[in-house]
Amino acid sequence: MRKIQVTKWDANDGNGSIIKEDSLSVLKILLSNKKPGEMPTGLDNFRLFSRLSNAFDNAEKSGILNLEEAEYSFLKKTIEKDVPSVWAMNKNINEAVEGFINAKEE
Repeated sequence: MRKIQVTKWDANDGNGSIIKEDSLSVLKILLSNKKPGEMPTGLDNFRLFSRLSNAFDNAEKSGILNLEEAEYSFLKKTIEKDVPSVWAMNKNINEAVEGFINAKEE
């Protein structure tokens, strides 16, 4: 199991308003931006996404994202393949991604 601290920060929405962002939103955006043809399909992946959804919901309440190895591996591979390189220019996103990638197994 991997336990990843959810980090939160304030961001500018481009219109001068401050919005709240967190490491969960980074993961959710990354998943929602995958090309439909690259999204995994089938019952096993359906269940994987159900477990991810539950883990995200629980993390919003607890501040800790608890992932079994299968869910962690899926998200890690998604990050390694799909994270936009320009996101590294945002210190908060960079730290959130690195924190996720470097999470130790417990």
